[in-house]
Amino acid sequence: MRTEIGLGLQSDKPAGTYARLARSAEAAGFDVLTVFGDLMYQPPIFPLLEMAAATSRVRLGPACLNPYSMAPYEIAGQIAALDLASHGRAYLGLARGTWLGAVGLPQPRPLTALAEAASVVAHLLRGDRSGYSGRVFELAPDTVLRYERQRPSVPLLLGAWGPQGAALAGRIADEIKVGGSANPDMVPVIRERLALGAVDSGREVEEIGIVLGAVTVVDTDGEAARARARTEVAMYLAVVAELDPTAELPAGLVAEVGKLVGAGRDEEAGKAIPDDVLDRFAFSGTPSQVAAQAQRLIDAGVARVEFGTPHGLTDDRGVELLGAEVLPLLSR
Repeated sequence: MRTEIGLGLQSDKPAGTYARLARSAEAAGFDVLTVFGDLMYQPPIFPLLEMAAATSRVRLGPACLNPYSMAPYEIAGQIAALDLASHGRAYLGLARGTWLGAVGLPQPRPLTALAEAASVVAHLLRGDRSGYSGRVFELAPDTVLRYERQRPSVPLLLGAWGPQGAALAGRIADEIKVGGSANPDMVPVIRERLALGAVDSGREVEEIGIVLGAVTVVDTDGEAARARARTEVAMYLAVVAELDPTAELPAGLVAEVGKLVGAGRDEEAGKAIPDDVLDRFAFSGTPSQVAAQAQRLIDAGVARVEFGTPHGLTDDRGVELLGAEVLPLLSR
């Protein structure tokens, strides 16, 4: 099966920018456009609707929404609107969410909340009038979306790294996204974790696509690109390093980087990250370097490689280079 290549966009741009980037990405041959659902950025539905109107082929979706800051019925409504606007090209990404303590939102029973949110969304999209009664969420009988939907279901992606989240994806999802990783060694780990849930549900693990995505900085000036990527990775290294069981980091590196980031010395923190560590958690360098990293993931069996923001030293230049000089180098 052909590996998809996607772009992940941060929702921090003015109106019109998303449409321009989406048109460029579709013309270059990208397959999927994702908008992140990060705390305090624009809601993903705004850029996604703009991109839906500007494209005709690429799949589109948020990665990810969470059931703590957005009720499942609202998630269903937004994904139904995107599916309608894109004429059936929407997918839904769900995750437990991060940093929600900053807005006073606890996250109890995360696996149950995710599974039940997915069930509520599925009920509403297919027009099921039977109702739903879970431990976290409920739908009274005859509670339905009061408008036509493009499709009775959309593909579901779960964002997860850990064994329990991956097992849940194995039970209910079409895809699992490992965000913040460009590490091919994670692919067999995730596949093994997916299998536990897939077997329980009578599914084949090959049915669930594995998506790896991370910060991407590509430029003809490879050193400048890698320097920018180092600074970006420094800001989330402490989180992802703990999640990757295959990563062997130099002693004290995470603490050193975290201390420098905490002091606002992001560039200095990035300089402390060795090349091999950088390559586990970001795509960076010249087009040929980035293509080689992506190819290793393709060879490891991912269903999709997602090049995340900022893409290049500027968004437009990064998307241009990814489309014109990275994609043609990939064998998929």
